[in-house]
Amino acid sequence: MDEPAPRGSIRLVHGDARRLDGIADRSVELVLTSPPYPMIPQWDEQFRALGATDYPGMLRQLAEAWRACHRVLVPGGILAVVIGDALRRGEDGFRLWPNHAATLLDAERVGFVPLPYVLWKKPTNRPNAFLGSGFLPPNAYVTLDCEYVLLFRRGPLRRFPRHDPKRAASRFRREERDRWFSQVWEDVRGARQAGGAGRTGAFPGALAERLVRMFSVVGDTVLDPFAGTGTTLWAASALGRHAVGLELDPQVYATLAGEADRRRAPSSPGRTGAAGPRTARRRPPRPPSPGRASPAGA
Repeated sequence: MDEPAPRGSIRLVHGDARRLDGIADRSVELVLTSPPYPMIPQWDEQFRALGATDYPGMLRQLAEAWRACHRVLVPGGILAVVIGDALRRGEDGFRLWPNHAATLLDAERVGFVPLPYVLWKKPTNRPNAFLGSGFLPPNAYVTLDCEYVLLFRRGPLRRFPRHDPKRAASRFRREERDRWFSQVWEDVRGARQAGGAGRTGAFPGALAERLVRMFSVVGDTVLDPFAGTGTTLWAASALGRHAVGLELDPQVYATLAGEADRRRAPSSPGRTGAAGPRTARRRPPRPPSPGRASPAGA
């Protein structure tokens, strides 16, 4: 883009990703999110609160969120899910739990069209890390250092008016197109996980910015149903899209709302402004929904 677009609004909803109450049908052009990853210990307690005590049960909870996303997306809208597989010991020993493959199937079952996905190879400070028997075959394990950006479309291609000015204002350069639309990404470094209270992980802002530019245009609405630390929201707003984030966990929601207010404040040294009033929809307390990303989510 030649000039930065005006900042888009930020709306927060204290709600459940499995229902997306308060989000109208066919009102969102892009869903960009990273859910809690099944079989990652960080999320066991939250899945148990939903009655999910095994791997199929965890996947069923996420499938309800994908069904809700299908409802709110416009025809041709895109669902982008950043997710990684898990390594954990089960009844049959140490094994891989294929979250990306299960999510591909579950999203297709609720009506999405699967598209070619991105394999995100996150640079790490320990490139030679390994599990198992070291230099002695055959009982070592391949390092799990890649995640997936799964991509889906709701129905046929999205249509635009001829010479649509918002679409033209959202174009990317040739070198961006060539790099971004390659299947393996190695140029985006993973983000450090948030510590302390709350249940959040974070994918890097650069990843969110890239995906927002690839799969939406200026003026679109971008939804993150597992809003967490708000990485998707801040990127979407800064790029001239209207951002909507859902978060059910009260503590995480309160932190998110405070950061949104800070970003909406008038620009001053050390502060970033964002247009649009905050609309926070409060709901009675409920058992926590899968709240936000895993070790690489946003």
